[in-house]
Amino acid sequence: MGDQSFNAFELAQKQFDAVAEKLGLDAATRELLRNPMREYYFSIPVRMDDGSVQVFRGSRVQHNDARGPNKGGIRFHPQETDNTVKALSMWMTWKCAVVDIPLGGGKGGVVCDPHHLSQQEQERICRGWVRQVARNVGPLADVPAPDVMTSGQHMLWMLDEYETIRGEKYPGFITGKPLSMGGSLGRTEATGFGAIYVLREALKLKNIDIAGCTASVQGFGNVAQYAIQLFQAYGGIVTCVACWDQTDKVSYTYRKKDGVDLAFLLSITNRYGGIDKAQAAANGYEVLPGDAWIEEEVDILMPAAIENQINANTVGRINPSVKVLLECANGPTTLEADAVLKEKNIYVIPDFLTNAGGVTCSYFEQVQCNMNFYWSKEEVLQRLESKMVSAFQAVADLSERESVSMRDAAYMIAIQRVAEACRLRGWV
Repeated sequence: MGDQSFNAFELAQKQFDAVAEKLGLDAATRELLRNPMREYYFSIPVRMDDGSVQVFRGSRVQHNDARGPNKGGIRFHPQETDNTVKALSMWMTWKCAVVDIPLGGGKGGVVCDPHHLSQQEQERICRGWVRQVARNVGPLADVPAPDVMTSGQHMLWMLDEYETIRGEKYPGFITGKPLSMGGSLGRTEATGFGAIYVLREALKLKNIDIAGCTASVQGFGNVAQYAIQLFQAYGGIVTCVACWDQTDKVSYTYRKKDGVDLAFLLSITNRYGGIDKAQAAANGYEVLPGDAWIEEEVDILMPAAIENQINANTVGRINPSVKVLLECANGPTTLEADAVLKEKNIYVIPDFLTNAGGVTCSYFEQVQCNMNFYWSKEEVLQRLESKMVSAFQAVADLSERESVSMRDAAYMIAIQRVAEACRLRGWV
């Protein structure tokens, strides 16, 4: 994904090592937490629509389940690597711990490109994936969810296959399901809304009024769309949105100085989050290169696409006007860039706190499924807001008290909680 030389797992381990040092963790705990507990890699033979058989590579990584069942998405991506999956599973462990939900981190994927597969072929891949790991996943062991290029429909095929194998109903086996089949109200908005709840609290701390704040957003998928929606509802102004163009195979930045019109952009967006370039240009949007979003003269930068976007090469291009970096994507910032952001005095709200709204709401979905009793949307969003706000406050307090960055503070809280669970269980 993105730069082939970039190793997401190395980044995740380096981030962990630095904090383990600060916390003075013992050698055994470090060894246990810097690697996944279990990794499964397998082949999924699939009969294609034309009668031929193609073999896809699938995986599931379970990083740590000391605090509860593993939890994490399944992504379909042609550039999926083992290192990406391992890194994401590790980040999921910290993400669940930082918002204090009783789950551990997992991640899975299939190396494939859904753009070139029919619905039937995608269904066969989903069912094949479940057949390979059915003994190692489940509502009390490991609960998958949608991720990059997978949807509620993919989750349902997986659920159906799992229930067929087990011969019983397990609605809590998988989250991100369609509403009519045990999904949770508020789940679609959760990640984007959660990010803005956290941003709102950060701006309060800095005595900045969110109304009138400007932002530049990278990405226009689910997370970005709902983040923009709530940010604008609070009176914020988004001046540009960058996203990938399937046809041209490059990214573009769509800029409108007085603020983008979310409803209009959604009306010209395809299901993979690609904006129609010609229609945007015809409606007064400047079409700029894909990386122009990072140079915008705004108060807030919101990377909401893929990892490794703010790195040693790009961090210098951030406009001096930027006060807050809201990491909506996973791992968007490298360690080298982090050091520069500190110098520039940019307040970074780290990824696994910012985007934890998704897994928090997935947890709510799992709870509702296991109880077989469902909450109203208001209830879900209310619980989400209180979880996100209290997580943010705990991190901000520690950051202030120990004079460490927000990222380090979030890591310290998360790692300490997981280390404590491992210790109490007698693992270390």
